[in-house]
Amino acid sequence: MISAILFDLDGVLVTTDILHFQAWKELADRLGIPFTREQGDRCRGVSRMASLEIVLEGAMETYTDAEKAAFAREKNRRYRQRLSALTPADATPGATEVLPELRRRGYRLALASASKNAGLILERTGLGQWMDAVADGTCVTRSKPDPEVFLTAARLVGVPAGQCAAVDDALAGVQAGRAAGMLTVGYGDAGRRGAGDRNIETLMQLLELFPSREEKR
Repeated sequence: MISAILFDLDGVLVTTDILHFQAWKELADRLGIPFTREQGDRCRGVSRMASLEIVLEGAMETYTDAEKAAFAREKNRRYRQRLSALTPADATPGATEVLPELRRRGYRLALASASKNAGLILERTGLGQWMDAVADGTCVTRSKPDPEVFLTAARLVGVPAGQCAAVDDALAGVQAGRAAGMLTVGYGDAGRRGAGDRNIETLMQLLELFPSREEKR
């Protein structure tokens, strides 16, 4: 029986992919490196440093670890400037209805995201009030498809991995949830590809997948 639902952030509860792309593109332009939307899509669901390696694929120079760390900080400054303008209206359609309803139905809810800016995003959008726990880039070291972030979220809510559902829009995220031994729910791109054990087009469909836990007994 599913007792907890663990959510990815970018592309699931909010759509900040374009903000990530814009910040990486500004960095790439400054360095004179071509950066495409395809590369931007490959950055989804992975860590900041792993994303940077994708950005630097077309670089003619070799950069030191110190330079790469500086690039990552620069990108994050650009990204956080954009995040400061987020409001509750920027939450994914259905999120502000689905999260409190799932809580009412008896599910534990947690965030499972590689983002180190998850706290700021949850605060700006007001979604943090519905989370029982947050596992993000500040407390995990391995990015998806490694299952660490989902396993950490399960531990934080006190629910065995086998009783958790992992909701993610990226193939790497679905792979991470499956590696953690969880029921996987594909949304967005992952859902359209049929990657999850269950696949949805809208967040409201989660209410069809997860009825009240009282009803299931």
